[in-house]
Amino acid sequence: MNIATSIKNYFIGSYAEMKKVSWPTKKQTVNYSLLVIGMSVGVAITFAILDYIFNWGITALIIR
Repeated sequence: MNIATSIKNYFIGSYAEMKKVSWPTKKQTVNYSLLVIGMSVGVAITFAILDYIFNWGITALIIR
């Protein structure tokens, strides 16, 4: 089997598999995107608070 046939078979197989995919609706996509953005902001705020607390604690220990 030569390389051209292999590449052709790859794309044919990929196209066939993409037809089997169950794509989400627009509403689901928006909801999932908002969930990911919200969770990312929540994690960022949590780490910022922890960073502030640890920074304050280390500073208090050094100045002492």
